[in-house]
Amino acid sequence: QLQACGGGLVQAGGSLRLSCAASGRTFSTYTKGWFRQAPGKEREFVAAISWNSGSSYYADSMKGRFTISTDNAKNTVYLQMDSLKPEDTAVYYCAAKRGGLASVASTYEYWGQGTQVTVSS
Repeated sequence: QLQACGGGLVQAGGSLRLSCAASGRTFSTYTKGWFRQAPGKEREFVAAISWNSGSSYYADSMKGRFTISTDNAKNTVYLQMDSLKPEDTAVYYCAAKRGGLASVASTYEYWGQGTQVTVSS
């Protein structure tokens, strides 16, 4: 029901824009989030945005570099990633939940399949 895309290989300092489109149901009233998981590490919160785009929330290491946005008309959430670093290399997942902003993965009900982002030094 959530399909993430836009990952790829990029050099350090570069940018990527991830997209996550919903199908089968509307998520227009859901909080959307992005998480990532690097090999051998726990899944990590990246950013979240409220259903009406009125509020957003970022992990400290992403503030100023990543921007989350949503287009409810397209049932799509985006993650613009700038100034990428090798440590940003991970599989990125989109997720959706009812209720307010949250950084805890277990509170999200719906998950996309993940898209690989690799940042070379």
